[in-house]
Amino acid sequence: MEYKLLIFSLVLSVVACKEGTKKQKVTTEESVEIRNTASPEQSTTYLDNPDNIKMNYPITEKGVVEDDFFGVKVKDPYRWLEDAVTEGEETPINKWVSAQSTLAKVYLAGIPYRNKIKDRLTKLYDYERISAPFKEGGNMYFYKNDGKQDQTVVYKSKNWKEKAEVFIDPNTFSADGTISLSGLDFSKDGKFAAYRTSESGSDWGTVYIKDAITGKKLADKIEWLRYSGLAWYKDGFFYSRYGDNSGSDKFTQKNQFHQVYYHKVGTKQESDELVFADRTQPSRNYGVSVTEDESIWVLTVTESTSGNALFYKKAAETASSFVKLVDGFENDFQVIDNVGDKLLVLTDYQAPQYQVIEIDLAKPEPKNWRSLIPEKKGATLNSVQVRGGRLVARYTKEITNVLSVFEMNGTYVGDVEIPEIISKTAPVTLGGITGKKASAEGYFSMSSFTLPTTICKVNVKTLKSEVWKQPKVDFNPADYEIEYTHYLSKDKTSIPISIVYKKGLKRDGNNPTLLYGYGGFNISVLPRFALNRLPFLDKGGVYVVANIRGGGEMGKEWHEAGIQLKKQNVFDDFIAASEFLIAENYTSSEKLAIEGRSNGGLLVGACMTQRPDLYRVALPIVGVLDMMRYHQFTIGHFWASDYGRSDDETQYKNLLSYSPVHNVKATPYPATMVMTADHDDRVVPAHSFKFGAALQAQTTGQLPVIIRIDEKSGHGSGKPRTKVIEEEADKTAFLMFNLKMNW
Repeated sequence: MEYKLLIFSLVLSVVACKEGTKKQKVTTEESVEIRNTASPEQSTTYLDNPDNIKMNYPITEKGVVEDDFFGVKVKDPYRWLEDAVTEGEETPINKWVSAQSTLAKVYLAGIPYRNKIKDRLTKLYDYERISAPFKEGGNMYFYKNDGKQDQTVVYKSKNWKEKAEVFIDPNTFSADGTISLSGLDFSKDGKFAAYRTSESGSDWGTVYIKDAITGKKLADKIEWLRYSGLAWYKDGFFYSRYGDNSGSDKFTQKNQFHQVYYHKVGTKQESDELVFADRTQPSRNYGVSVTEDESIWVLTVTESTSGNALFYKKAAETASSFVKLVDGFENDFQVIDNVGDKLLVLTDYQAPQYQVIEIDLAKPEPKNWRSLIPEKKGATLNSVQVRGGRLVARYTKEITNVLSVFEMNGTYVGDVEIPEIISKTAPVTLGGITGKKASAEGYFSMSSFTLPTTICKVNVKTLKSEVWKQPKVDFNPADYEIEYTHYLSKDKTSIPISIVYKKGLKRDGNNPTLLYGYGGFNISVLPRFALNRLPFLDKGGVYVVANIRGGGEMGKEWHEAGIQLKKQNVFDDFIAASEFLIAENYTSSEKLAIEGRSNGGLLVGACMTQRPDLYRVALPIVGVLDMMRYHQFTIGHFWASDYGRSDDETQYKNLLSYSPVHNVKATPYPATMVMTADHDDRVVPAHSFKFGAALQAQTTGQLPVIIRIDEKSGHGSGKPRTKVIEEEADKTAFLMFNLKMNW
């Protein structure tokens, strides 16, 4: 395939700079020539009015490719953009990525106040952050970042009176901070720590072992982990892996044949014992966990993001096989812990908002299961821990968390009293309590839109908690308002919505507004500190979160109301949120932007193609955008429980009806920055490449469509602080500039 590119330069034509400024004026006949080898900073004197910029995009070759879906021919002209991006090769895809990336950099560098936004974000991020501490082997451990470090460091101390020492510093893993610490698990006695690293944000992980007493790193190296926990048992641990994935297509190839192994400390990986595999089910995932007393192994089997089968094996019975407890994938079953031969299990079985049941392994049939903590009306049970001889349950009531305490027999004791450091009406997000099964004392995190993550100390016997560590951030929370209300969707379903803005807002329909949503995979979007939103809020912006269907805010039924053939409900909910904000005079379509990540990127892509007239700016980030082929890449087949698949005759028409890549047409689109990363092996960048190329080819409007491609980055996790700030600066600058905001 011949790659067509504007050979000599990328041209960004800019017209009609404002009168009276010191900037060079450019007429409609003039253009600014930005050569591929030129620095993007050359364009900074030219961008002024976002309505007066003519974009000249790299030409994207269209291939003659089409698929047959049950007799329906569907064209896929950008199939070649699915090719893997490689390093140092002059391939068509590499050239295209380079051209698109250069164009995006030129545009973003030309926004006059982009660097001021970066400076403000750099100052905001410069504060000390400490995690909730936890004890292992008689030592105290915690994560800490001094505000300037790319990666957060693990510290160790005997107690808080002693000076802590560095235990693991991920900043030493690589010079550019792109190798991160993605997991840390201690042996039962605290003598060994298995820590996992990830390169460039990839979901692939490598495990190393450290002697926690001497601090010495051992020779053990365990590779090819993906979607795997670590479960220590005696002098080693269980883990799950795929085969060797060192090929050039390791970031795109379909992941199959997950297997469970046991690694003994001090041995080579090739001698690890295969614990479980099923070659007849290549698309299923497997994981083994161990009860805290090490008496029972639990095998969890999944084939999607919802529902799992459950098996067990008594550790003492070494020659036995795993015994079936639950066979099927209709419900979720998560083992919390055990009391002898009785398992405590969190499940949505006969309880859409979840309950805790007791399964006696002597009589494990469902008819003998006993409900310990029944389903609670108006609240979803998210997680349960055993602490201090009690059960601590974390509930979500719409979008706020509550920690409720029960005796081991299920008798309700009361709710943990959280510190009064935020308005009682403000929604809060609470983390789980760190600690061991027998310990009554522990720590949890607390945050909200205007509350930086604060660590609280708690005693589950007294139910009292107090602030232990509260960060100091360069902002005043009293300057902001949080509104929490509801609106009606297209089918009259009531949807929760949170609206954050600086005090003094006038509801005149002219406020720049950013609407965020997710709506999928039973994931709840709870309030978290809006640090990255502060530059936008401080300049008069309104930040909004809609808790639409498909998420987990209100349990299984809320989730299932936004999946597969009901997926359009999710988009209708988000569009209705947009119309609500306009009807209530917070904003107008000329001042409204939308943003979403991953499944939320699909949300943005679907809404901007269904209602391009409703939005001024769109930010689809690492989005699932080709719904006809998503299941062909890496772990995409696992998402079929939410989406359905195009090889299913009952599903393909629905997928085709909203697939963003397939619904781009000749019409004016919002100013769009499609955002992806070259090492994203969860939602491969081909989704963003194909959608961005289609938009550039089809938009009939003047507003830009650029594709920002982060380098040496993945789906988002493990990103170094410097890269986070660069990304947020670009995103905020694009947003504010195209909403015509001043700095």
